[in-house]
Amino acid sequence: MEQTHALGRRKAAVARVYLTPGAGNVTVNGRTLEDYFALESLRYIVNQPFEVTNTLGQFDVKVTIVGGGNKGQAEAIRLGIARALSELDRETYRSALKAAGFLTRDAREVERKKPGQPGARRRFQFSKR
Repeated sequence: MEQTHALGRRKAAVARVYLTPGAGNVTVNGRTLEDYFALESLRYIVNQPFEVTNTLGQFDVKVTIVGGGNKGQAEAIRLGIARALSELDRETYRSALKAAGFLTRDAREVERKKPGQPGARRRFQFSKR
């Protein structure tokens, strides 16, 4: 039983993905994918690497994820699955995943709030008098 491990990050979410050959079951923090992600769009994001590589239903995925919100977690899992598939069979899957943009880490993070202003960039309204 060959297991592939990969890490996916997005915003504040960190996903540890374990890929094994199987029937296509996806488990996130001990719950099924349908149970963990209520929105169909988030489940679609998680399954995108399998659709691009035509491997839907061929691998079991076990994910441990911490931090972030729903969308960030889904995209972190997508990156982790793409990296695991690329590690599994580099010649076959890597080019398709790279072309779809699933192997690129989206580095955008929330900028911190600065002192003396209401947000990261926003200033309080200026009053001349």
